[in-house]
Amino acid sequence: MDCIFCKIVNGEIKSAKVYEDEDVLCIKDINPQAPVHILIIPKKHIAKLYQTDEITLLGKMLKIGCDIAEKEGIKESGYRIVINTNRNAGQSVDHIHFHLLGGRILMWPPG
Repeated sequence: MDCIFCKIVNGEIKSAKVYEDEDVLCIKDINPQAPVHILIIPKKHIAKLYQTDEITLLGKMLKIGCDIAEKEGIKESGYRIVINTNRNAGQSVDHIHFHLLGGRILMWPPG
């Protein structure tokens, strides 16, 4: 598979790991948009959010994001968890992933 996230999950490409278990890998974004910008990636390749019904996995990913926000010290000040789906929304890798952003004031509306 030519997916960059699958290559990261498989250890073919180095990354700055923040968390890992049997289902999920979390890494620092190489182009951070906030002081804290972590990608929460399922190890299973799922191209688009609407292509899965794995509610347990998605819920686990959200919980991991909340736990990392606390570890990173942004739980109280605030953080955002974002899922981009398809090109117009900013999905640049066809492997679902959540962005955990925080550590600065985040504007609304985004983008």
